[in-house]
Amino acid sequence: MTASQAPREGTLTPDAPPAPVSGVSANVALLVVLSGSFMDLVDATIVTVAAPAIARDTGAGDAQIQWTIAAYTLALGAGLITGGRLGDQFGRKRLFMTGLAGFMVTSALCALAVDPSMLIGMRAAQGLTAGIMVPQVFGMIRASFAPAERAKAFGAYGAVQGLASVAGPLLGGFLVEADLFGLGWRTIFWINVPFSLLALVVGAKVLPESRSSSTARLDVVGALLAASGILLLLLPIIQTETWGWTAASYALLAAGVTVLTLFLVYERGLAGRGGEPAFDPALLTIRAFAVGLGASLLFFGGIGSFFLTLSVYLQAGTGRTAWETGLVILPYALGSVATSGVGVALAAKAGRALLVTGSLTVAASQLVLLAVVEDGSDPGYWPLALALFIGGLGLGLAAPVLVNVVLAGVPGRNAGAAGGVLSTVNQIGGAIGIAVLGTVFFAAVDGPATGAPGPADYSHALRVVLVISAVLYLAAGLVMLALPKAHASGRDGHSA
Repeated sequence: MTASQAPREGTLTPDAPPAPVSGVSANVALLVVLSGSFMDLVDATIVTVAAPAIARDTGAGDAQIQWTIAAYTLALGAGLITGGRLGDQFGRKRLFMTGLAGFMVTSALCALAVDPSMLIGMRAAQGLTAGIMVPQVFGMIRASFAPAERAKAFGAYGAVQGLASVAGPLLGGFLVEADLFGLGWRTIFWINVPFSLLALVVGAKVLPESRSSSTARLDVVGALLAASGILLLLLPIIQTETWGWTAASYALLAAGVTVLTLFLVYERGLAGRGGEPAFDPALLTIRAFAVGLGASLLFFGGIGSFFLTLSVYLQAGTGRTAWETGLVILPYALGSVATSGVGVALAAKAGRALLVTGSLTVAASQLVLLAVVEDGSDPGYWPLALALFIGGLGLGLAAPVLVNVVLAGVPGRNAGAAGGVLSTVNQIGGAIGIAVLGTVFFAAVDGPATGAPGPADYSHALRVVLVISAVLYLAAGLVMLALPKAHASGRDGHSA
């Protein structure tokens, strides 16, 4: 349910051509690279289902649970800023294997976490390694696969996205409930280890190496400024429950704005000197792209926070197990899979209409769910499933085509850089959504309660989040009206 795997090639010179792979070798190589994408996509949803179990076992507070999820997405976004460029320069196979090995090690360290602080730190490290690994997938497919195999590979990637969206909540619920070897929630991280190890062994033999002939230096300063600025903004928001709003909180917010301003100034200067910045501020002068960033922030800002708050409501508010929670969330994934193929097929002619329809459908699903949970009692499986299925239908229409429609107004020479920036913004938007709406939810749970929160408190908190989410998706739909009508063509990077 993420869009983190878009290209990150910037304005680099053409690839040094490797020998294309085809046939059985191509199928095995594709299986290896898609396994990395699958694990990343699953990790975006699997932790939300396990969050209540993590909180019970480690004694994590509400803010620490938010950080456990937001740290991954924020670090992933930071990694995407430079991950693609690293692969272009030092070899995509080498960086994919390095990122995959790091993902395996950090997954094990997440499973071995002895307290919430260690888990949060390892989740950030895990996200950073995913940010190194994930951008290489598209680069290797484009540079190393024969044309006929390339089309099949991108089709398989779309199928993997759908499979991961279904597998995440179900696998998370099953593993927590099964309590394999008495490990409980820790198995959601341990499961990455054998799959990663197998992919490393096979990948070392079958993956082709490719790189770009560009010699541009990495924009490390820009990447650090961007990540630091976003972190300074998120810190006081997530920590509101613990710290309250003090002078230090406002100082951190001001520092975040200042650092992000310095980031833009530095990037503009680097571009002016002929360098390749992580983000070229000139892209903001392209109206469709600037509008697209706003639409993406609104759209993806609500997804991660929705699943976190829904999972807590279902388990703490209605008494469902982690497995039962996964089954409730499953219709959302099924709805997304049902419409994603339709969305991709129609994107060339009606991309903007699909985006607007999808966003408004998600907004409508939030209102349906609002009515379902209104009285504070457990509404039962089928009313919840219906509301979530509607939301999934909307997500499937919009999410798979959003990047290409936004890039429709970007000149072809800037499409790679713009796609990378947009993917990074999607991840950061998810982290911001978890910070803001997660904080709103937990504050609403605790606010009306005189003692331990009860079912009515969790229902009230979810309703607050649903209202805000519906407004966000409605606003996203209105902003999307300013996007180009159709998706970007493969020939020149823009169309209608």
